[in-house]
Amino acid sequence: MGKIKITQVKSLIKRPQRQKDTIKALGLKRINHSVVKEVNPQIAGMVAKISHLVKVEEV
Repeated sequence: MGKIKITQVKSLIKRPQRQKDTIKALGLKRINHSVVKEVNPQIAGMVAKISHLVKVEEV
């Protein structure tokens, strides 16, 4: 499969703990921090749950 670049664009303040844990599991640490991940069903599901907090680009 392909790769995607995930960038956190919104703060985690006043977000449910599940969303904070998902961001941490993806390896994001702060606003404007990016990670490149291989696309698989697990990563796609995590991104779908926090789509309002991140920006996703294909690499």
